[in-house]
Amino acid sequence: MLEGLTITRDALARTTRLVASARLRPPVLERLVDVDDLAALAEIEGATSNRLLAQNRGTAHVHAYELVYGVPHAAFINASFAYAKPREVNRFNGSERGVWYAALDVETCLAEVRYHLTEALAQAGVFEATVDYAELHASFAGEFVDLRPHPDHVCLQPDKNVGYPAGNALANAARARGFNGIIYPSVRHMGGVCIAALFPHAVQSVAQGDVYRMTWRGTPEPVVEKLTG
Repeated sequence: MLEGLTITRDALARTTRLVASARLRPPVLERLVDVDDLAALAEIEGATSNRLLAQNRGTAHVHAYELVYGVPHAAFINASFAYAKPREVNRFNGSERGVWYAALDVETCLAEVRYHLTEALAQAGVFEATVDYAELHASFAGEFVDLRPHPDHVCLQPDKNVGYPAGNALANAARARGFNGIIYPSVRHMGGVCIAALFPHAVQSVAQGDVYRMTWRGTPEPVVEKLTG
């Protein structure tokens, strides 16, 4: 699967990932209960959260020893691996184990997120939504499968039915070899470069950045605003 592909040892000082900003706020329920009830809420969350279950005892596809602890935004790093899109694969991960997707610039992140959200709204038949996304910056260093010299690789096909199965097979082979991830040309943003980190430990020095708002008002093309800077 990796035969003929480029393996790069690289250091990426600053990459960007977008996460829904609601995840960065304190839980809404905290304002609705007494302090004594917070422990009960934490127990409920611990019994239902894939991230906490993975941290405590691991899952069939994410081992507890793989996750990171005691570093800034560890919860977001771990959640990106413990949570995967149910019943549907992504380009480099299946439904049981996630990866940390990022890009070299926010424009590429916005294009990728915009594409997938617009697709979801099209399936619902209603282009009405407002979503805020926060930047999470991270650095990477190590060995990666580098698809930039291979833009015609089958896993980069826009058709999900073609590209995603091939991408998952490639990611599994790269993970088995211990490579930190895959660097690849963005499929949704011409000229953009994306990173799929395959292990939690590969995600380093995470810090929060700006917040962007995407608003759909009846059409497939959203208005994008930068809220902080």
